[in-house]
Amino acid sequence: MKKTLSRRARIATGGAVLAAVAAGTFGTVAANASAPQATQDSAVAAAPAAAAGKRDTTTSTHLTIDAANEAARAALKAAEKEGQRITVAVVDRNGNTILTMRGDGAGPQSYESAEKKAFTAVSWNAPTSELEGRLENAPNLKDIPGTLFLGGGVPVTADKAPIAGIGVAGAPSGTLDEKFAQAGAAAID
Repeated sequence: MKKTLSRRARIATGGAVLAAVAAGTFGTVAANASAPQATQDSAVAAAPAAAAGKRDTTTSTHLTIDAANEAARAALKAAEKEGQRITVAVVDRNGNTILTMRGDGAGPQSYESAEKKAFTAVSWNAPTSELEGRLENAPNLKDIPGTLFLGGGVPVTADKAPIAGIGVAGAPSGTLDEKFAQAGAAAID
């Protein structure tokens, strides 16, 4: 006795067979297509790295996180002694923020201002109070992104080269901000 499948069963079986055949074909094509790429990747991986000569490189000194932390804490402590609420930022030679500490009660604007002052000080290797005077002769300096030409930023140097910047903001004057930034710089051995 021969059993016949219903039309629905024949369609479902045919669909399953078709899917299996398609998957096998696709898998074979995909495996073959990826083989040349693997060969190319092996050739690239085997290529030696280029070696730069001594005259093609430079070495720079960077402030450690411990030193940055020490400087920031010293600046906060100096401000606390005078009843000031500040934020202090320390940036590396490239102007990247190492750390920012917002003291208790410091205003919300002080965070960004401290970072910009630190960036400005390290960029020009000069206290930002000194740089304020340069705006008279070059007013467009203030348009350089990320800078702030207000007192409160000081550079940190090693062998006369800038390696970091400390910026303070939040005190009622740039003179006080810079005094606290200097206290932070003085704390670094």
